[in-house]
Amino acid sequence: MFRSEKQMVEWLNRRRAPAGRGLLLGIGDDAALLRPPAGAEWVLTTDLMVEDVHFLARLEPARSVGHRALARGLSDVAAMGGRPRFALVSLALSGKAPSKWFREFHRGLQSLARRYDVTLIGGDTALSPRGTVVDTVLVGEVRSGFAVRRSGANPGDRIFVSGGVGLSAWGGKLIRAKLRPVHRLQRAAIRSHLYPTPRCTLGERLALNRSASAMIDVSDGLALDLHRLCEASGVGARLGADSIPHPAPTGNLLQRHEALRLALEGGEDYELLFTVSPKKIRRLSAKPAGVALTEIGEITRGRKIEIVQDGKTRSLASGGYDHFRRKKHEPRLF
Repeated sequence: MFRSEKQMVEWLNRRRAPAGRGLLLGIGDDAALLRPPAGAEWVLTTDLMVEDVHFLARLEPARSVGHRALARGLSDVAAMGGRPRFALVSLALSGKAPSKWFREFHRGLQSLARRYDVTLIGGDTALSPRGTVVDTVLVGEVRSGFAVRRSGANPGDRIFVSGGVGLSAWGGKLIRAKLRPVHRLQRAAIRSHLYPTPRCTLGERLALNRSASAMIDVSDGLALDLHRLCEASGVGARLGADSIPHPAPTGNLLQRHEALRLALEGGEDYELLFTVSPKKIRRLSAKPAGVALTEIGEITRGRKIEIVQDGKTRSLASGGYDHFRRKKHEPRLF
C-alpha cells in the first residue's frame, strides 16, 4: 500500500490529464472550479460500486473495476443526450488491496476517460475496514433545451435499443461460476461484462437531431428500465420477444429461453433504450455513431407493459436488479 494519503495524491497528480475546456481549477485545492459553456446545461450523475455487490475483487481485474466505475456515469450522461466532460472519483480502498490494485484501477479509469475526453478533477480517498467502495461523479454538458428525459414517450412511438442486451449478464455469470470460456461468444460475453462501451456519441446525436422522445440507459435490465421509462411517461408498451437483440443461443452453452431472460433481466449492458415518433424515424441512420439500432416494440396507451412471444401476449414483469429487493448481503448474480 501507499505509505500515506499524500503519497497517493502525489502519484495521481503526476498522472493527471491536461485541463479540459471550462476547467478553472482541478486537483490540488479544496474543490474544483468549472465555468459552464454558453448556451449549455450541466448534466450531473453519481454512481456507487461496492465490492461483493457490483464486483468481485478476487475474480475481476482491477483495471476492469476502474473502467466500469467510469462507464456507469458515462452511460447516465449519454442517456440524457449529454457529452461527458469531468469526473470526481472517491475511493474507500480495502486494507487488503495492494498498491498494484489501485494503480491498475486508475489505469482502467484513465484509459476510458481519455477515450471520451473526460478530465478527472478531484475526489477523495480513505481506507475501508471491509471491502472497496468507489463513488464516481460525472459532469456532462448538453445544449440548452436539448436534454432527453425519460418522460417524453407518447402512444405510437416506436421503441429502439442500441447494440445488444444480455451479453454482459452472461459474462458476469461465467466469471462468477469460474468457468473457462471455450467458445468465442463466451469470451465476448466476459469482455462485454468487464469492459462495457457506453454509448456517449449515440446519445448526444439522438439529442441534437431531436429524434428520441424519451431515453434511458439499460443498467438494471431491459424490462426494469423499460418500466421506469413508461412510468415516467405515463404510458404502456408492447415488446416483440423475437425482435430483442440478445446473445445468440449456442448449443448447450446458452439456451433460447435463458438468452431472453438475460436480455430482459440481466443489466449492466449500458446500451440506450429510447423511443421515437414514427414521423422522426427517418432521422435515424442505419448505424448512427457506428452502433446498430433495433426496433423492439411500441409505446401504447394505458399502463400495461406486455411482451409477445410465440404468438402469445403476456404481461412483462419489471424483473431486473433492485438492491432493495435483495436479501441483506446477497451479491448481484449478474
